[in-house]
Amino acid sequence: MVGVLLGAIVFGHLADRLGRRKVLILSHLQMAASGTCTAFAPSFPVYCAFRLLSGMSTSGIILNSMTLNMEWMPIHTRAYVSTLAGYVFSLGQFILAGAAYAVPHWRYLQLLVSVPFFVSFVYSWFFIESARWYASSGRLDLTLKALQRVAQINRKREEGAKLNMEGLRSSLQKELTMGPGSASALELLRHPALRRLFLCLSVLWFATSFAYYGLVMDLQGFGVSIYLIQVIFGAVDLPAKFVGFVAINHLGRRPAQIAALLLAGICILANGVIPQDQSTVRTSLAVLGKGCLAASFSCIFLYTGELYPTMIRQTGLGMGSTMARVGSIASPLVSMTAELFPSMPLFIYGTVPVVASTVAALLPETLGHPLPDTVQDLEDRRRGKPQRQQQEQQKQMVPLQASAQEKNGL
Repeated sequence: MVGVLLGAIVFGHLADRLGRRKVLILSHLQMAASGTCTAFAPSFPVYCAFRLLSGMSTSGIILNSMTLNMEWMPIHTRAYVSTLAGYVFSLGQFILAGAAYAVPHWRYLQLLVSVPFFVSFVYSWFFIESARWYASSGRLDLTLKALQRVAQINRKREEGAKLNMEGLRSSLQKELTMGPGSASALELLRHPALRRLFLCLSVLWFATSFAYYGLVMDLQGFGVSIYLIQVIFGAVDLPAKFVGFVAINHLGRRPAQIAALLLAGICILANGVIPQDQSTVRTSLAVLGKGCLAASFSCIFLYTGELYPTMIRQTGLGMGSTMARVGSIASPLVSMTAELFPSMPLFIYGTVPVVASTVAALLPETLGHPLPDTVQDLEDRRRGKPQRQQQEQQKQMVPLQASAQEKNGL
């Protein structure tokens, strides 16, 4: 968990400085190498060191994958892509449960889940850097090349050939005037608009991870086989994330985030007053609560990326993930309060997401809005001003990304 925390800080910052693709390639290589070395660790300290490196690369892979998806997808497909990514996590839980049951020796199991990352390292070289990041960095030549390559992939070479530097300069006039933005984490506290987002989102990330790991790290406490409960916890994600997707896509990001945290907290609090001998009821509530928290995770990744501007999006996601790791590190410590009162940990685990659900109400809605590129876009959104410049840019970018519906689109 400390590794994931450090990775969120380091790789989140580097991705805004160096680009999403480079950091993603590095993260895949680090995951493959550190995971493989973990399987051959000669001592526990060496094992912990390699696990820390694996945790760092986990952050780099997750955050940069989500950001690349988000910055290349049109508005109407973001929720779909985010949900699909969430289902891949659930698939991993199923595979892990089966692999751990079939390969009980930890060294062989560690090797089994690490070697495939050498394959992902190879194919990650074929990813295309975010055109939004290129544009926000003032590198219009690379922006043009990225868009033309996407046009070629989408079999729209003629439309891609029509793109030129003059058109990009006209579309990105505001961004070029402002110049490349600072990607420092201090920017999250320096600007009032960013500071408000950072504080609210930090609470949401912390609460989701805190309650989530409070449940999943105590699998033995439900009186069920750890392999079976792992499969059950993975299975509940399937309907939970679908319901979350419907809510995100139709009701909005903010209502979905509030409902997921509130329901998760209620389930955990209810478990605190149910007798220990009623294992079936307690397991059912825990599974339902875990499903709500999984939906919350899916929503908060998308929501955070849509709230932060391009110039600092990856840093913002990294800091959010950092707060999530703080929650996951603090979560096991809370279990020690059971010495004072057996149900005390559950009351704490349940209260935190309920409180966080009220904080989510302070955030703006992003459903149907274009991604902000600058802090000024955030200010315009907060004041209710139309983002005309961004809407014009989005109309030009969307066809180049995936759509073939507009008259002159790709």
